[in-house]
Amino acid sequence: MRTPAFTMVSLNEALFSVKAFAAAMAALYIAFSMGLPRPFWAMATAYIVSGPLSGAVRSKAVFRVAGTALGCAGAIALVPALADSPELLTLALGLWVAVCLFISLLDRTPRSYLFMLAGYTIGLIGFPAVTDPSTIFDTGLARVEEILIGIVCATVVHSVVFPQSVGPALLGRLDATLRDAERWTREALSRETAPEGAANAQERQKLARDITELRVMATHLPYDTSEVRWMTRAVRAMQDRMAYLLPLTAGIEDRLDALRGQLPAEISALLADLDRWVGGDDEEGGADRLRAEIARLSPVIGADTGWKEATLLNLLTRLRSLVDIHQDCRDLRAHIRDGKSSLPERLDPLTRRRSRDVFHLDAGMALWSGFAALLGIAVVCAFWIGTGWSSGSAAAMMTAVFCCFFASLDDPAPGIRLFLVFTLLSVPLAAFYLLVVLPSFDSFPMLVLGLAPTFLTLGVFVARPATMGKAMALLMGVVGSLSLLDLGTGDFASFLNSNVAQVVGIATALLVTQLCRSVGAAWSARRLLRAGWSEIAAMTAARSGIPVGSFENRMLDRVGLLSSRLALAGPQQDLAAADAVNDLRVGLNVAELQRARRALGGPAAPHVARLLGAVGQHFRGLSSRRLGTPPAEVLPMMDAALSNLSAEPRSAERDRAVIALAGLRRALFPHLTFAAPDPSSESLREPVTA
Repeated sequence: MRTPAFTMVSLNEALFSVKAFAAAMAALYIAFSMGLPRPFWAMATAYIVSGPLSGAVRSKAVFRVAGTALGCAGAIALVPALADSPELLTLALGLWVAVCLFISLLDRTPRSYLFMLAGYTIGLIGFPAVTDPSTIFDTGLARVEEILIGIVCATVVHSVVFPQSVGPALLGRLDATLRDAERWTREALSRETAPEGAANAQERQKLARDITELRVMATHLPYDTSEVRWMTRAVRAMQDRMAYLLPLTAGIEDRLDALRGQLPAEISALLADLDRWVGGDDEEGGADRLRAEIARLSPVIGADTGWKEATLLNLLTRLRSLVDIHQDCRDLRAHIRDGKSSLPERLDPLTRRRSRDVFHLDAGMALWSGFAALLGIAVVCAFWIGTGWSSGSAAAMMTAVFCCFFASLDDPAPGIRLFLVFTLLSVPLAAFYLLVVLPSFDSFPMLVLGLAPTFLTLGVFVARPATMGKAMALLMGVVGSLSLLDLGTGDFASFLNSNVAQVVGIATALLVTQLCRSVGAAWSARRLLRAGWSEIAAMTAARSGIPVGSFENRMLDRVGLLSSRLALAGPQQDLAAADAVNDLRVGLNVAELQRARRALGGPAAPHVARLLGAVGQHFRGLSSRRLGTPPAEVLPMMDAALSNLSAEPRSAERDRAVIALAGLRRALFPHLTFAAPDPSSESLREPVTA
């Protein structure tokens, strides 16, 4: 008989719970010793900051400290200036929360904590001061001190006591992702039949999601205690190289599918050799030998070049890139393993070529989330001021906190609802502690003993991702009620009023979120797809060079974000037909054509420009919700572009353009067979469809 999950406590879970409780008790003791007015806020902060990985705790702590100080400064600036007008003051505080939330949602790294904390810290400090503005400086300073004590205690305990470093966990994930990429590469090289659509799509989405999660984990690496922190540049370079494996391997699969049954025997032998090399056959000079063989087999572009030759050249070029990327990943991983302080000259440029825009950002949803927070705060403040409710400030605080906490989700309502339910469930436990247990304790050691059974148990469930939200809601509900002792109001009436205010604040955030902010997974998936289509359309009209890495990383991030949303959306006809990985390949080929077009001086340049304009018009139509297949006139434009490119003098830019053109044709018209373009005609005939 299987033991129920809640009775199975792992060593790591128990260790995390003990460390979090020790940090919370240390923060509580220091706050008591300093005579701060709300010591239990220090305890609550210690739990909020605690996490299983010490590097993540430290990186978030830096930004939490900065955000708390910024929020306090905002409260001290606004409250005295608008003290005579509570309505304007609450509106100004709400606007501050909304703007900070908007900025935080435009940054998907730990830096976002800075602005989110600045947002709801002003609510924690400013709303109670609306009715008593004369104490704002003392209140703000005390809140910052209490919060900083909690942050420092949690950071020190998790960094010193059996720290669990980010580095080993990150390297483990990195190795697992690289193994998955190698396995998918080998499957693509040895596959003799067309890949299974659904299974292949899931593999691609998983790889994209893993790479995005690795990027987020790597942002904590500079704050880690392990030796891996000195390898941050190499880790990021390795992630950048792995990011290219997704579109590259998908493109190779497509070219092999197009050329199935038409590959020369020498190329089939090359594929088998490459498969063995990717699988771990690390003979000395193996990569150089493969590159030389690929160069020998690559067809030369001439005036009579057709789509088959162009596609074959595209395949071999992609195979050369595959060798380069896998070799770079192996060399970078060996460098990280050896802990060397410098990279070989060949690899050093990879660590310096960093793109800033690696994540998909949705300014529209960020703005709408900020508006929803402002609306929720305005509603609860209007009720508070209009009725003169003594605990209205607590309700406003809770509305601000919960509108911010879950704003990064497509639909924050389920998370807020779960927190509301478990906050209500915490009321009996909180009442038992506040009204029965704690009044009988007269020393700090007895207080610790009284709190230990509950908080050590809840800490175990906080350490589990599946139960973290529920356990944190129970834990924060109890700590919030215990803070009434700080004010000397630990009676039943104050307890009831405080909990009602807390519930009203969370419920207001829930209702406003459901009315204004909740969107479905299908809606979000379509928005992600349209964002990619809009970016491709913009790339076709770009007048300046397209930065290397920025589009690729953003589209890869979108693929990862789409995977979870498509799973939740269920069967949707338009979503089933969408392929974000294919859109990524289109964008990469458009970028290559744009870069090559600027170096072409012959008659091919206008044809390429005309083709890019037609492709851009198609993707602008997709992004404007006019769904459809690429227009038929794009095909003769492609044929004309290939004919004119083939007639250009031989150059690296000419060959790059031909390779990109073949890839673009396969991405937009995957069901076409090969047909040689007619060089005597501007319009050219359409290729025969399969």
